Amino acid sequence: MFVKSRGEHASKHVLPKNLALLLCFASFCAGMFFSNRTWMVPDAKGIPWTSRTGGKQFVDYDPNIVLKNEGNNSGDISGSQHSILTMDKAISDLEIKLMASRAERETIQKDPMMSEGVKNIESTLKRKYFMVIGINTAFSSHKRRDSVRATWMPQAEKRKKLEEETGIIIRFVIGHSSTSGGILDKAIEAEEKVHGDFLRLQQHVEGYLELSAKTKTYFATAVSLWDAEFYVKVDDDIHVNLATLGVTLARHSKKPRVYIGCMKSGPVLARKGVKYHEPEYWKFGEVGNKYFRHATGQLYAISKDLATYIFINQKLVQLLNEALVLVVRCMCSNRSSNFIYLLVPPVIIVMLCLRNVLHKYANEDVSLGAWFIGLDVEHVDDRRLCCGTPPDCEWKAQAGNICAASFDWRCSGICRSVERIMEVHERCGEDKNALWSANFVQTIRTSS
Repeated sequence: MFVKSRGEHASKHVLPKNLALLLCFASFCAGMFFSNRTWMVPDAKGIPWTSRTGGKQFVDYDPNIVLKNEGNNSGDISGSQHSILTMDKAISDLEIKLMASRAERETIQKDPMMSEGVKNIESTLKRKYFMVIGINTAFSSHKRRDSVRATWMPQAEKRKKLEEETGIIIRFVIGHSSTSGGILDKAIEAEEKVHGDFLRLQQHVEGYLELSAKTKTYFATAVSLWDAEFYVKVDDDIHVNLATLGVTLARHSKKPRVYIGCMKSGPVLARKGVKYHEPEYWKFGEVGNKYFRHATGQLYAISKDLATYIFINQKLVQLLNEALVLVVRCMCSNRSSNFIYLLVPPVIIVMLCLRNVLHKYANEDVSLGAWFIGLDVEHVDDRRLCCGTPPDCEWKAQAGNICAASFDWRCSGICRSVERIMEVHERCGEDKNALWSANFVQTIRTSS
């Protein structure tokens, strides 16, 4: 009876077998997780160490000893210890440089001449522009670019004056060829040396089917380079009156999220082989349906908030790509810890979910409209941004309604623009002094 009662009493304190196995597995995982993250400070003499006393940092560091220890196969210092010590020294160096920079700044502030120069540089960096105009172009469009330069786009000193006095930036936007450093890229580089009016998209490879990606990269790049009220995309085969465009946009400068252009709602083309075919036509309902309202692709403008929205989404994808590359490199190194392996699944899942944060359709104007369709955005339909070529724009100019942009709808631009854009400029162009006497600069909001 005594033995039996002992057995019954003991069984009440025995853990179930499954629970015991689970606890053992959890203990094993915890041990693996923390095994490479704890370390002991070695007692070896000459090891670099850091101490802090009274807010000041002192570092005892002998590079000869470190090299000697690294060459020792027995290794008094582990890989993790060496990484921490190297990082500690880097922090010390940064603190020293920071103290030197502060001392240099104090010296500059005491010198009136040097202080004035610094203020000028800072004011340039904080410069607020009115609008950035990106002219979409291709490698084969050299003659189109020259025709634009000869008509409505100021050149040389006038273009610099335009940037400084009116806050208007104009650049031809182009990426790179599929063959990096090839003859196409070298031709653009040579043209850039002559005119200096290109915005090269470092992350974009040119191609007709990549226009949506190019548009996204353009806006993200432009908003990172220039702080402007508006960001405009223009094709290189249309005519633009800059002063009229500026006055048109200035009327909407106080609005936070505005999307300006000639709004349309064209048919979704489901049949393969036709121009502007939409492979994802089924997303827009039954065959024969139309797109949602969006600005025609020849010219449209968006406010800073919307350009920033595109920039953030573009940057998010870029950061995720960099994070994935970093994790893979750490996994391939000999010093990777178990914590790195725990990061892989969530990083991959996020990458798959956010691979296309802003979805790209076949047509870039549709893609831009899709990015804003679910946002609180004001769509502005202004027909002065899509006038016809003479006699249409000429009649309107004579009536006092000067057009901001002119092109032929049947050509999605000026038909034979290289030969005809000068005629359009002479018959429909605004007064030569209109750009320099326009008052839309007054609407620029001062930077806080």
